[in-house]
Amino acid sequence: MEAERLIKKWIEGRQLSRPPLSLIKQELKKRLKVMQKSGGDLTKLSLQEQKLIHQIKERTNKLNINNVSRTMAYLHFYFRYPEIHWSFLGHMVSRNGGWNMTDLKGELLSRLLSKKEQQEYFDFLERGNWLIFQDVFPQFLLYEQSLKRQTNLFYLLPYLHVSVFMEVIWNYCWENRNPYILAIALVINEQSYLEKRVIQNPYFKKTVLKTLEFKIQDFFQLNQILFPCYQEDELGREIQPRLVGQTLNQFDSLHQRILLGKRLYALLFQRSDILKSAFLWTKKRVHTGSRKDYWPHLFNQVNESLPGSLYKRRTDNCQLRPGMSRLFSPTLIQAWKTVQHADAEIGDWFEDWRVVRYFIDLGEQIDGDISQAYCNTLEKMELAILGQQKFFRLDQ
Repeated sequence: MEAERLIKKWIEGRQLSRPPLSLIKQELKKRLKVMQKSGGDLTKLSLQEQKLIHQIKERTNKLNINNVSRTMAYLHFYFRYPEIHWSFLGHMVSRNGGWNMTDLKGELLSRLLSKKEQQEYFDFLERGNWLIFQDVFPQFLLYEQSLKRQTNLFYLLPYLHVSVFMEVIWNYCWENRNPYILAIALVINEQSYLEKRVIQNPYFKKTVLKTLEFKIQDFFQLNQILFPCYQEDELGREIQPRLVGQTLNQFDSLHQRILLGKRLYALLFQRSDILKSAFLWTKKRVHTGSRKDYWPHLFNQVNESLPGSLYKRRTDNCQLRPGMSRLFSPTLIQAWKTVQHADAEIGDWFEDWRVVRYFIDLGEQIDGDISQAYCNTLEKMELAILGQQKFFRLDQ
């Protein structure tokens, strides 16, 4: 019933007229001429406003502990405010971030990457996951307070170091209530926010983005975003979830990441069947970071392999071969310690009003079936491990 209520709200939102992009463009152009630095002098605010800013930062920091806490915070916010579609999209994508983190210590990638490489990849994924949360969740909390106080509080966004781009969008959507434009704006904002802080960061460019391993990861299509969808058999019993999603092959391209975000949004919110089944699945599965969350027939958070044993191929079209143990996929807590992050780099990414072109909905139909592609990925990794083992035996 709750899923159906959320879907109805979404359909109602889609029936609203799309905002004239000229109005948003005009306001963004105006703000570019008088751009102020992100941040502000808190002493210029009232004591009540200062207290609110402090509470929002404190609440965000409390939830921004690790991938699990962030991922579940997005979902719980969506339960309360289903009109904020990005919170569910962010939850689903963040689940994938956790799975990617634990893969580094799991059965397959741990055999292909050195411990140093595993750590560097984790640092890259964790920093991005942390940065997005500390930027977007204060926006959500300010929206919540605006609703409770029945007044627009988005003039406080600069004091939370949020881009002027989002201030314009939140102000527009506060008056016009369009879930599509807000969701796409958040996709644009979060990917643009990451660009200089992570993707163009010299350390990550050297250790991750320009490494041979990252190109191999691209070849294996490990940048697949999977959305598990709840399924039942004819007797109403839960069965193995269907996987839908998309693959990103140019992670270092801001344009491609934004387009991916738009496709993922369309996959969830233009297909009521996928939205309903994905939502039902998330309600039944607390995020742990282990891929056992969605495929316990293939993955286990307990390592069933003998220490130091040579790898033998275990899967066949995403099913275990007879007599083979499941693939080890640890929980996030098992795999990685909590990270203490340096403060986010200050600065506003917004420099060009022409980003409004991303709001245009081209009406692209997204199929999204990704199960076979994911099975092929697992097969490629298994073959790579077997090839590596063979090479080392010949080299000895």
